[in-house]
Amino acid sequence: MLKQGLSQKLLQKLSPQQIQFIQLLQLNTAELEERIEEEITDNPALENEKTDDPGEDAQESLEKETESEIENDIDGSEEDDLNYEDEFEENLSDYLGDDDDYAYSSADAAEEKKDIPFATVNTLYDTLMEQLDSIRISDREKELARHLIGMIEEDGYLRRPLKNIAYDMAFLNQIQTNEAELEKALHIIQSFDPPGIGARNLVECLCIQLNKKGTHNPVVQLAKKIITHHMDDLAKKHYDKLVKSLKVDKDKLKEAIDIITHLDPKPGESQVSTKTQYIIPDFIVTNNDGELQVILNSKNAPELRVNRGYQETIRGYQESNVKNKNLKSQVQFIKQKLDSAKWFIDAIKQRQQTLLYTMRTIVEYQQDFFLTGDVEKLEPMILKDIADKIGMDISTVSRVVSSKYVQTEFGIYSLKEFFSEGIQTESGEEVSNREVKQILKDIIGKESKRRPLTDEKLTSMLNEKGYNIARRTVAKYREQLNIPVARLRKEI
Repeated sequence: MLKQGLSQKLLQKLSPQQIQFIQLLQLNTAELEERIEEEITDNPALENEKTDDPGEDAQESLEKETESEIENDIDGSEEDDLNYEDEFEENLSDYLGDDDDYAYSSADAAEEKKDIPFATVNTLYDTLMEQLDSIRISDREKELARHLIGMIEEDGYLRRPLKNIAYDMAFLNQIQTNEAELEKALHIIQSFDPPGIGARNLVECLCIQLNKKGTHNPVVQLAKKIITHHMDDLAKKHYDKLVKSLKVDKDKLKEAIDIITHLDPKPGESQVSTKTQYIIPDFIVTNNDGELQVILNSKNAPELRVNRGYQETIRGYQESNVKNKNLKSQVQFIKQKLDSAKWFIDAIKQRQQTLLYTMRTIVEYQQDFFLTGDVEKLEPMILKDIADKIGMDISTVSRVVSSKYVQTEFGIYSLKEFFSEGIQTESGEEVSNREVKQILKDIIGKESKRRPLTDEKLTSMLNEKGYNIARRTVAKYREQLNIPVARLRKEI
């Protein structure tokens, strides 16, 4: 049975400009630079200080983009055309201001600019290809090895079975091969650096690295035997069982395990880590005689402006006596691009102001830390604390904090590191959980590795120091510090 009724709903809709601002706000410095380049490429009405005025190529591109609009234009009634023409002509005056009206710049002249250089590193693929090109093998072997290198994942493993790769090469590349031939090519790759590259599983990866340490060393051979046949016991640290199974004393077992622990289980990430460790700070905090100053990285403050050349096209159309449909469509297209350019610049300006306002509030809240660099002086602080101070939504602060970094006199920190929950001590003082985590880390660092401290014992020790904390909270902090349970911290 069909029913008809009325209902009232309260909906919140974001404008395209608000959505654009939100998207820009959560980008870090490197991502913002890429986003600006994309916008300049897509919108000829937007340019930076290095961009020249549009030449003939840009004009030809403009004409081509408007041709489709002209072809699809359907004439309406004469009255509609006249009304549209009056509105169109009237709106054109908004785009014909003085030069200063079009001299938009998103950079704040009062802010000092700090240029941070970018690091350039080779990818894992580039490194392997360089080694492949430097050895003497047949063209056939190089072709197969090149294809296998392309299948190696970022952590250095080749997980796709060789049989499937052979099928892929037959159907996609019209290259007939088999598992045996691919195995031979893979062994060539496995001789490259970093050691362990091209392995198909963890055991093979570690064995490749051990083989490079020497096949005649008895300790290395013992380590290889442990990895090949007793990996589960090693992972669970059943050392007594290993001593009995391998029929060796504890000293020999300790030497073998020491070799194993220094192997790299993810050799490909040694290349990626070089790239990820280089952080481009979004903010710089300096101490000028006790006065903290927050500076925005200059790459967050690009010199953007609206291209004045398009204003002349609009002026020419308005002053022209002959107003054909082709020129009119071009002007309409230019208006859209000018609006888009101005919206983008306004969003960049709003992003700058929000970033600086939020960061200055964080610095004010954590002033003791930024003056001394002492982690124990970090105050308990959550997103809501900053949101309430700056009068913005928590989601806005979260986007500012996300993937952003600040450079201080004491190092580079992620903004997320300044946010932490509070824990009350016996004296009633509220301290940051970062302080508790640091003390927990120090206690575990000084423990006897033959008899590691359990979570219950760690809880008791923290309570003795005056921190009212439960065992489950200690376990949570230990996991956040990437510290395993006591059984897995045990050493011989």
